[in-house]
Amino acid sequence: MAKTKRPVPGRFRHNIVLIIFTVAFIVVAGRASYLQIFSADYLKREGNARYLRVSQDNAVRGMIVDRMGTPLAISTPVDSIWAHPYTFKSAKGNIKGLARLLGMSVYELNKLATKNANREFMYLRRHVTPEVAKRIKEMEYPGVFLQREYRRYYPMGSVFGHVVGFTNIDDVGQEGLELSYEPLLRATPGRKRVLKDRRGKFVETVESISLPVAGRDLKVSLDRRIQYLAYRELKAAVKKHNAKSASAIVLDAESGEILAMVNEPGFNPNSRLERQSQLFRNRAVTDVLEPGSTLKPFTIAAALESGMYTPGTWVNTSPGFYKIGSKTIRDSHNYGRLTVTGVIQKSSNVGAAKIALTIGKQRLWELLTSVGFGQRSGSALPGEATGTLRDPDNWVTIDQAAMSYGYGISVTPIQLARAYTALANKGNLVQLTMLPGQEPVYTENVMSRETAKQILQMLELAAGSQGTGNAAQVRFYRVAGKTGTVHKLVNGKYSDNDYVALFAGVAPVSNPKLVMVVTVDNPKGDQYYGGQIAAPVFANVIAGAMRLLNIPPDAGSKYKKQIVKVKKSGPA
Repeated sequence: MAKTKRPVPGRFRHNIVLIIFTVAFIVVAGRASYLQIFSADYLKREGNARYLRVSQDNAVRGMIVDRMGTPLAISTPVDSIWAHPYTFKSAKGNIKGLARLLGMSVYELNKLATKNANREFMYLRRHVTPEVAKRIKEMEYPGVFLQREYRRYYPMGSVFGHVVGFTNIDDVGQEGLELSYEPLLRATPGRKRVLKDRRGKFVETVESISLPVAGRDLKVSLDRRIQYLAYRELKAAVKKHNAKSASAIVLDAESGEILAMVNEPGFNPNSRLERQSQLFRNRAVTDVLEPGSTLKPFTIAAALESGMYTPGTWVNTSPGFYKIGSKTIRDSHNYGRLTVTGVIQKSSNVGAAKIALTIGKQRLWELLTSVGFGQRSGSALPGEATGTLRDPDNWVTIDQAAMSYGYGISVTPIQLARAYTALANKGNLVQLTMLPGQEPVYTENVMSRETAKQILQMLELAAGSQGTGNAAQVRFYRVAGKTGTVHKLVNGKYSDNDYVALFAGVAPVSNPKLVMVVTVDNPKGDQYYGGQIAAPVFANVIAGAMRLLNIPPDAGSKYKKQIVKVKKSGPA
């Protein structure tokens, strides 16, 4: 019987191992082939999701410059600190040192990381100083990086604060010109695809998706020299008279360009701590007030246009008051018989009221509407109020009389300034603008050339040594203007102790170039008349502006500035 040959144990195990490896190879190769052929796109997407990021490439916002090219708002590069939340939270670095550099507590940092745990990006601190950025970069804390951004800087600070405005931390305009011209100034960030490691650290740029586009520069009509003059004089007046607030506007009488616009109290747009609504409101365009006697020239203009009056027509203002029903209109003195010119020169409320009642309310309303009251001025500044000019159908007799000397109507300082351009510009009302050199200049004829000339002559007397605005005189220049002193409404009644002092004027009279309006709210003390408080501000600013703009004198030395002290009981 032949003996059966048994298999060798070692060979059997060899075959088993070989089979296992062969099967494993086939499985791995099959899986690899499947992934490469059928899942390649999926794997690529997953890999990109882990290491490829689309990053923003910031661009610089456009500059704002004055008419001479002086920068009023510029963007400077700064670094912001950001972190990869997961890496940051998992790190074992010097978190106390990092917190100290960022001005935060360790608890705040950990809380921020927990809150953003499911994100790939979180800001730790925006717009840090170069010193802080340098120290954080040297620290190399895991998951913490720097990102280049831009911060807005205002070289002139509070001098231009209200009119230029400011941007938020994302460089988006919030107030003033920054807001009005946001579409022009705004920069468009670019986008690029970058490669980052597992800690979120930048490795290299893979491709540019879109290029960054810088904002366009904006040149405005403001003149920093005149702006500073107005700022200095207005600030001094507010301090001297302990006033609540004040505004001043200077216009180019021919082009309607805004040369200066100042408010007090001011604020520094470079300091985010000062950005409080009560501080950065541009009162020259947002706040309304009753214009008082500064409106009288337009009442007289309506009277001259009616043909019922001439500058020499006599008006009886005796005995210094005028009763209409239960109401009494008063002058500060009994001026007796005055010419129409005298009504302006002496600022007679009684005379203005009597004239207004004879020409009819419709004619007065039409003139006031035509010079822009009750409408926006077209300055393009944000928040501009329209003021209030009621329909004449709703006027009763006392309303018509009060309207003639600036009560019962509310205007903004910029509206009042624009209205005076019609007197300075031969009866043509000019459209206001913040942009220099715009052609053609839009004007609207609102009164005859002769009427505008006659009113200007009356206003020159009102600003003369015998008028209520004598403190507005400027040496070697002829000036024309009107004072106003308005009782403020407090709890629905006119207060005996709260006033707004105003002055609106034009210079030089022979060839008007500048219009200026000054308003001072609630001055305290014995002096509160427009001729005492607002007129000197006008004189000082206009005197400087004439020299800066090289406007030739139009009067001799006899026009040397004369400051005549106005008694407390004196006229507006």
